[in-house]
Parts: sequence; C-alpha cells; structure tokens
Amino acid sequence: MSLLRRSYWLLLLAVVAIACTPPAETDKGDTKETTEGDFNYLSEQFADLKIIRYRIPGFDKLTPKQKELVYYLTQAGLEGRDIMYSQNYRHNLTVRKALENIVKNYSGDKNSEDWGKFMVYTKRIWFSNGIHHHYSNNKIMPEFSREYFNSLLEATNTELASEVADILFDPNLDAKKVNLDPEKGLLAGSAVNFYAPDVTADEVDEFYSKKTNPDPNRPLSHGLNSRLSRDESGNLVEEVYKSGGLYGPAIDKIIGWLEKASGVAENEPQKKALDLLIEYYKTGSLETWDAYNIAWVQATEGDIDYINSFIEVYNDPKGYRGSFESIVEIKDFEASDRMKILSDNVQWFEDNSPIMDEHKKENVVGVTYKVVNVAGEAGDASPSTPIGVNLPNANWIRAEHGSKSVSLGNIVAAYGEAAGSGLLAEFSYTDEEVALSKEHGALSDKLHTALHEVIGHASGKLNPGVGTPKETLKSYASALEEGRADLVALYYLLDPKLIELGLIPSLDVGKEAYDSYIKNGLMMQLRRLEPGEVVEEAHMRNRQMIAKWAFEKGQADNVIERKEKDGKSYFVVNDYDKLRDLFGQLLREVQRVKSEGDYEAGKNLIENYGVQVDQELHAQVLERAEALKSAPYGGFINPVLVPVTDDSGNITDVKVEYPADFTEQMLYYSENYSNL
Repeated sequence: MSLLRRSYWLLLLAVVAIACTPPAETDKGDTKETTEGDFNYLSEQFADLKIIRYRIPGFDKLTPKQKELVYYLTQAGLEGRDIMYSQNYRHNLTVRKALENIVKNYSGDKNSEDWGKFMVYTKRIWFSNGIHHHYSNNKIMPEFSREYFNSLLEATNTELASEVADILFDPNLDAKKVNLDPEKGLLAGSAVNFYAPDVTADEVDEFYSKKTNPDPNRPLSHGLNSRLSRDESGNLVEEVYKSGGLYGPAIDKIIGWLEKASGVAENEPQKKALDLLIEYYKTGSLETWDAYNIAWVQATEGDIDYINSFIEVYNDPKGYRGSFESIVEIKDFEASDRMKILSDNVQWFEDNSPIMDEHKKENVVGVTYKVVNVAGEAGDASPSTPIGVNLPNANWIRAEHGSKSVSLGNIVAAYGEAAGSGLLAEFSYTDEEVALSKEHGALSDKLHTALHEVIGHASGKLNPGVGTPKETLKSYASALEEGRADLVALYYLLDPKLIELGLIPSLDVGKEAYDSYIKNGLMMQLRRLEPGEVVEEAHMRNRQMIAKWAFEKGQADNVIERKEKDGKSYFVVNDYDKLRDLFGQLLREVQRVKSEGDYEAGKNLIENYGVQVDQELHAQVLERAEALKSAPYGGFINPVLVPVTDDSGNITDVKVEYPADFTEQMLYYSENYSNL
C-alpha cells in the first residue's frame, strides 16, 4: 500500500459517518474514561445514557463572515427548542419548567438518594425532550415517590396541576409517545402532540384524502407543518406552524436570526434558499416549502450548510407531521472530496442493483455527499443526534432535483472517543471476529453510512399512479425505507466494485459489516428494550427484519448459525456470498413493496420479522450487557458560540467554548431560549 493510499485510509477512518439513523457505535462499545489532550469527551453517564462532548474542527479557519453565519444559524435552531418539547407531548413544557424550577431553587438535602433519583429523572427528560424515552417512546417513570415530589414542589413554591402530576406517576396514562401497532390504534395509543386527543386515525385518513394537489406528480407535503385539531363546531382544522400561528413566538425568533443569516450568506443560491425558508416560516405555505427545498438542494457551493424546520416524520404514527430540528454544518473539505467517488458513480450502483429493472431509475440525478463538522444542533437532533442525514424527503424533488447527503464527521469522532470494545468481545463467537472488527469495523460502519445515504435513499422509483409511501405503506413506511437503504448498503459492501473504486482495501471490510449487522440486528440492539417489550422504533424494526429474514431464509444452507458457548448464544455468518445473495433477494422484494405500494406484503415483513422478540434471548442479552455497565444511548453537550463585537455592536469574530456540564447547559438553554 502506497504512502498516499495509506494516508487516505487513515483519513477516511477518522472522518466519515453513518445514516439518518441512531448511531451504530452505541451498539458496539462500552464507555471508558477518554481524553484527548485536555479535552474530555465523556462527560457523565446515568440511567441508560451517556453524555458526550464534541469539538468543531476547522472553525478557526473560517472567515469572520462565515463564523457570523454559523452563529446566526445556531441561534435560529436554539430558538425552536421549545417546539420539540411541545410536539412530543402536550404537557412537556409544563413539566420541564416545574422540574427546572425545583433544580434552581431547592435548598434542601442534595446528597440524599431521593434527590439523586430526581436529578436523574430530570436529566432524562432533558435528554428526550420530554417525558417519553427518546428511542423506545415509553414514558419515563420516576424512581422517587409521589410524596417526595410533592415535598419538592412545596419547598420551591412550584406549581404543577395535580392532573399533570398524576400523569407522571401513573404508568397507564399517556404511556407511549408513538404507537405503531395498528391493532391498538395509531393515534389512540400515541401521546405525541400532533393531533387533538380525540382525533382518530380514520378521521385523519379521510381528512387528507380530500386534499388536492395543483400537480399530482408533485404532491405537496400535506400535514407536515401543522397540528390537526377541531374548531368550535367539531370540524377538523389544521393549526399551522407559522408566524402568527401555532408556535408563532418561537418562529418569530427563528425568522429574526435567519434574516441575519441571509445578510451574511456566502453566495446568492444560499441566500435564495434562506429567504425562501424565511417566507415559509412567515406563511406556512407548502408550495413555498417545496420551492425552498429545491433551492436548498441546488445551493451546493459554500462551506456552510444547515438543516432547519419541521422535517422528519418518524414521531408521527401517521407519517404526516414533521418534528422541528436544526443542524448547522461546516464542510470537511478533504474527507468530502474523497467520498465524492460514490456520488460520481451513483448510476452504476442503480444499474447493477438486484431490484427489478422496471423499478430502477434511468437517471439518478443530483446526489451530493459531504462529510461535515457540526457546529450546533437543536430540537429533534439534540441531545440525541443522527450521525448522517439525507434530505429532502419528498420523492419527486429527489427524483427531479436530487438530494443532499451529509455525514456528521465530528459527531462520529466523538462517539468513537467515548466508546470501547467490551460489547464487541462479549457478543463475538471467536477472537477472529473481534480482530476483523478492530481492523475494519470503523471503515465498514462509515462506508455503510455513505452507501445507505448516497445510494440507498436515492435508489428505486415508484410505479406510475402509486401514492406516496406514507399513503400506501402507512405506519410501516419508515421502517421499510430504512430497510431498503440498509439493504443497498449491505449488498454493495461485498462487491468488488468498491475495491476497484479505491473505497475498500479488501472484501474483509464487507465481511466485518455482515458480522456486525447480524449480531446487532438479532441480539445487541435488544439491550435497548425493557423486558417483555416488542420492537417499535422504525430503525430497530428494519435491522431486526433484515437479520431475522436472512437467518430464516438461509437455514437450509446454514448461512447464519446460532451457536452456544458457556451458556451464551452467538450468531455466526458461515457463508458471506450466500448472505449477500439473500440481502439482494430481500432488497428486490422491499423495493417491489415500495414501488407497488403493497401494504399487506410490507406489513407482513415488518410484523413477522421486525417486531416480535425472543424473550429468552432478550433476557440473556440484558444480563450480558448489564455486566458490562454499558449505556446503550449517547447524546451531546453542544459547544457555545460567543460573538465578539466592536464598539458599534458589530460582530467581528466568534469564539467557541466547550461546556462540560449537561445540567448547566440545559438550564442555560431554558433561561435564554424559552419562547413558548
């Protein structure tokens, strides 16, 4: 290997990232004391969470105007923080403010066991942007008594309506934020605040069936930026998120910072997109939203980019409404240039996919892929963050104008600094598996991400006349889409084409990816569930569906084998080529389901393979993971950007500070960005 090629691999290992999914790192490592120089990445660990810090590499290399732009964009995101709390649950803001008042004003015994439990509960609420777990969607139950809580309320003169306090302590009231089981009623079983409590799923379907589109081939994102409620006559109405509408006070603050950002935009396309986003926030027009997304996709020049608005629909059991999120990004120049290889070859991957020819795109357009460094996050992206994103969501915009894929390089690096190898060793059957993962695991994870985002989400097309996936596949749409993207990545990770393109040194990278995916999908991710639970989160469903389907279909050839050693279970891949063929078969079927809108087939895939859990195996996983004291979830303390001004108040520079205390940051945010 030449010095140039060796340097490339070292660089790639350091900076590339994963998909619009929860980070795979949390299923591969356990926490360790970690520092780099004087920088501590791991801040603290409590419950099932670890709090991590991240740096902003290259920030000092930006011009003063670029730093100013980054500052304005991060402020715009933070101003919308309250929106996420409200969207997650109607009482979240009330509860959060009560808890914070206690934290700030309680002068009693802070060394007691009960106070420690109260603080853990409060930090879990901050982490999840509400009283429901950020991943499982189950209500977070206090481990202190109602009597102790009442004493805290009284000691700090904190007012909290008794009916709200009842909800906190009753496990049966509003028990789940998002329920994806149609048999339980998608809305009746969900506490998320996208619909008035008495609105039914059938009413939602009827309401949106009457919506029309100026151009049926370019459908509007109906429901994306509104809450469905009732008027005084009981008729369904949309409360639109906009200036003067629902969440208006927070949106007005967002607009103010975006207007400042527009004034220091790097170029005209970037400014055009920002101005359209401002107009969208002012009007709530979905036509403007589409125009903004097209302009945003086309604004590819410049070193700064951002995600800001109501975007991902995972929190809506009906798949209409977007959660507020903000990510501010600085381009990682060298790493992005390396990964441009995938973007340049996207048509080859589409042409050689195992999906049916009639489901392939003849011309995959406009896929851009960058590795970026995060400068700040808010809303649905913080404290728990994806490590990569592919947008926009509208299929027709992606087909006609392309999409942007980004990997959050410094977030991935921080996860790596705060992780160890305990889980890897625990769930690997042989030392050879561990050695293969240590040698190739970082690269396989990161290349899986790039393939998932750049190739997977851009692949395939719907048959003419077939409605959008959320219309045809309903509550299973998200899991099937993430499954399709994962299958594309898995299929190509064992393709010699990646060696030809210089992306991997050998197919051992793909073999490691297969080992890890099967172990995670069948076992390791189960540590995120409580005993007796089934899988409900879309990404977990997709991973288990793929792994279980491949395990079952490959049994005749012993492709994947369940082995026992010292009373512990392991899953071992015996034939990588046959497993790749199985991944290709399942990809073909999932794409057919999406292309044809085959609800029953999609439902059967998810329900039969993605939902149910082997409870005996689950109990074993929990016991083995508990022995390692490993937190399955991680989230971040954001850096703080501090503007430097001249005597006239003009910003002349922006400095970065790296706070180390999660509680202090949460209280600071509430003090400075409480708009609702």
